[in-house]
Amino acid sequence: MKASLQPGVGDSVSVDVDRGRTIDFMGESARVYATPMLLRDIEMACRELLLRHLDPGEDSVGTRVELDHLGATLMGMTVVLDLSVVDVQGRLVTFEIAGRDAVDPICRCRHQRFVVDVRKTEERLAAKARKAGLG
Repeated sequence: MKASLQPGVGDSVSVDVDRGRTIDFMGESARVYATPMLLRDIEMACRELLLRHLDPGEDSVGTRVELDHLGATLMGMTVVLDLSVVDVQGRLVTFEIAGRDAVDPICRCRHQRFVVDVRKTEERLAAKARKAGLG
């Protein structure tokens, strides 16, 4: 990890709520941003921010999420996610996220990611696959 990874590092990311990000189980007139897709977008935004502060061969995995999905965002709207690193403890990085659309706040979230060495992770997963009879 680079020394630039410190509390206070942040970013804002815009997400267009397209059809693939919406629920479909309440019919066409109720297509709104699905919570699992919101969570995915939060995780990916945090990962992308983190990647700018990692060394070659490092990446991160999500380890914890506390998400309050506060309001519905209609298909076709844009959401802005404001991300901020609030704590760095070794390889554990904690983010706070606030999301809003053009009308309302839509979420608040606390998300933790763990920085990993990609090669070592691949080796560990290969060993687990062998133990599980998968490789």
